[in-house]
Amino acid sequence: MKLRFLLLFFIGIFATSCSKYGFVKLKYPTAPNATLPENIKTIAVVNRSLYPKDDKNKGNAITEAILSGEIAGSDKVASDECIRAVYDRFNGYRDMSIVFPATSRLIGSGTRTTPDPLDWKRVKGICDSTKADALLVLEMFDSNSDILLSVVNNQIGNIISGTLDLPKSPNQIRLNVISYWRLYDPINQKVIDQYQANNYMTFNSSGILNLPPPEALPQTAYYSGEQYVERFLPGYYFVKRDMYKRGKGKYKQQFKTGFRKSEVANWDGAIEVWKSIAKNTSGKNAGRACLNIAVGYEVLGNSKEALFWAKKSYEDYGNKIGRDYANILKDRLNYE
Repeated sequence: MKLRFLLLFFIGIFATSCSKYGFVKLKYPTAPNATLPENIKTIAVVNRSLYPKDDKNKGNAITEAILSGEIAGSDKVASDECIRAVYDRFNGYRDMSIVFPATSRLIGSGTRTTPDPLDWKRVKGICDSTKADALLVLEMFDSNSDILLSVVNNQIGNIISGTLDLPKSPNQIRLNVISYWRLYDPINQKVIDQYQANNYMTFNSSGILNLPPPEALPQTAYYSGEQYVERFLPGYYFVKRDMYKRGKGKYKQQFKTGFRKSEVANWDGAIEVWKSIAKNTSGKNAGRACLNIAVGYEVLGNSKEALFWAKKSYEDYGNKIGRDYANILKDRLNYE
């Protein structure tokens, strides 16, 4: 499948005072890792990651939370932060809306065990109640601070063995959040996407017990939600395009004028200056001007015109940078 590349408005002009060269950096998008069907405009979101209050194993869960540096019930707040990140990043993207049903929390495992998918009657009911096209469910959410857990276990072991010198606690703690998501399509009864995100963030510990700071878990949870949404958003990469800021002889000043125009994003004006040079001279100056014109057209989003001038730079005037640039532009046009 061909991908349409849209040049973003992130353009940096770089040059050194002594060199005849300058260059421009352009920012291009890459295809997202996952794709949303075009008909999905409204997504309902629910949190299914929490265990019920009367869970008979709740005591064991609290014990485990204390040993791992968690606060009992902290995952309830943190998992909501995870969902808030999804709202912040998805709502408004591609004219999409994120909505929450009246019952936004469903019973889950409360552990790292991923529950079975929801039945389609339940999915359809939630979507109908919110007029949503799809249902996104945070199926599982769990967190711990494994470095602190290791310290606690070592201290307990030393106490049991009678060791007097307890190990020093680390001054940094790594938070781990695991989240598992499913995106349901109620019309076609299909799970559009399912994905587990495993995220880490490191924080400076606080207090004499070297506990994570209060913001550590919410921040890591929010980051985990962001990482899920990133699957559906294009990534970006930078490309570098060489150009000439100087020419030879009587055209030296004109080259400088054209380059200065490009530095303030007046690419139409710069191209006009460079076309004047290409029209009125030949040889190296013309080849350099043609190359600069090609760069200017790529910046303006016209890759076909950029290819024409890059080829002209090499074919008519032997500019080797133009040859290499033309080959790059040929490849780009295959994906546009």
